[in-house]
Amino acid sequence: MPETSPARHPLLERLVRDCGVPEVDAGSVDAFLAAPGNAVLFFAEDLKQYPESADIAVILPELIKAFGGCLRAAFVARANERELQKRYGFARWPALVFLRDGEYVGAITGMHDWDVFLAKVQGLLDAPTRREAAAAAARANRVAAASQEVT
Repeated sequence: MPETSPARHPLLERLVRDCGVPEVDAGSVDAFLAAPGNAVLFFAEDLKQYPESADIAVILPELIKAFGGCLRAAFVARANERELQKRYGFARWPALVFLRDGEYVGAITGMHDWDVFLAKVQGLLDAPTRREAAAAAARANRVAAASQEVT
């Protein structure tokens, strides 16, 4: 994982120093995501251009605590955010991208009230990954096709 960057915003530095949230880049993100379980990637972009990112940097550790540590978090290095944004397809900054066992689940973009955040995060923790949803749809299509052949 990347070393401490002198240009890192103080709130992002706090995530690393006080909360143990690592910074990942294009070369280390897959290793971070390879660990089993739920993970969230924080895409902050420029905290001056997107002031909501500062709010997310403050509440991210609280979200992790609220879900009993079942979520691992990392923030994406500024230099690689646009590249990795293309992988996950969100269009608004800041973004929290949720993955399970390395597979995409969904994203929360922008800042929300605490109760809304809690509900959205819980919804994503309960949701299937994109791969699981595609497999379920394929199974449903096979079952539907088989039942039409019977009738």
